[in-house]
Amino acid sequence: MIRIVTDSSCDLPDEILESHRITVVPLTIRFGDDDFVDRQELSVDDFWARLTTSEELPETAAPSVGRFQRAYRDLSNAGADGIVAVMISAGISATHQSATLAAEQLTSGIPVRVIDSGLVSAALGLCVLAAARAAQAGGTIDEVEEAARRAVDSSNLFASLDTLEFLKRGGRIGGAAAFFGNLLDVKPLITFADGIVSAGGRVRTRRKAIRAVLDHLDSLESLTEVGVVHSDAPDLDEFLEALNERGHSDPIVARLGPVVGTHAGPGVIGVVYREGN
Repeated sequence: MIRIVTDSSCDLPDEILESHRITVVPLTIRFGDDDFVDRQELSVDDFWARLTTSEELPETAAPSVGRFQRAYRDLSNAGADGIVAVMISAGISATHQSATLAAEQLTSGIPVRVIDSGLVSAALGLCVLAAARAAQAGGTIDEVEEAARRAVDSSNLFASLDTLEFLKRGGRIGGAAAFFGNLLDVKPLITFADGIVSAGGRVRTRRKAIRAVLDHLDSLESLTEVGVVHSDAPDLDEFLEALNERGHSDPIVARLGPVVGTHAGPGVIGVVYREGN
């Protein structure tokens, strides 16, 4: 069987990772002088508690080449026929580079295909799930890789941030910087384009921001899958109810973890989606 590897920025819930036998290679989160391995030494709850009380903005670091090599070797030793690794956008993280170098140096003999999703959070997660489903259906490594690449080409996110402060401080604002400028009294809307954060719009109130996210989803003609991303948004239940009224019942709900939460901050609410077939 082909096995799937991703990184901890995917924000997929543990039960989904376990049921689809997805291996997660964690990034590292640094608060001052303290380093934590994501999902292993720092839970999502602990991260948000630290973020809201720390005077310093945490930093994220890509996994080492060695960490990916261990993951690949473990899967090979467990009988994997091949590995498809779907990673956070290379435009915002060195994780893809580490995964690629590890694959090039692997001596176990099984093939490893590394894919740059150009995405992050549960938008990456949807691509990972597409690969995992193809693998569980008995697909060859070529078929699993193709399923992942089709998902990459048809997936994105659209979300409202409560503030631009974290993106600016973390240097991940990308192509959205010129659009938002120095405006402080706005609710920024973001998406991804060419592997980096891109401006999706700007509105003045939280309610208008939520409406804009819902309207964006309504504007898409053909949706294969929809999920929700949030960072303890106070209006999450209201948002889910609105989605249900639009026919999007029981979406994947992904709470932002440390990798994305470091740069997005609290109060995020948005959607991830796949278009087409």
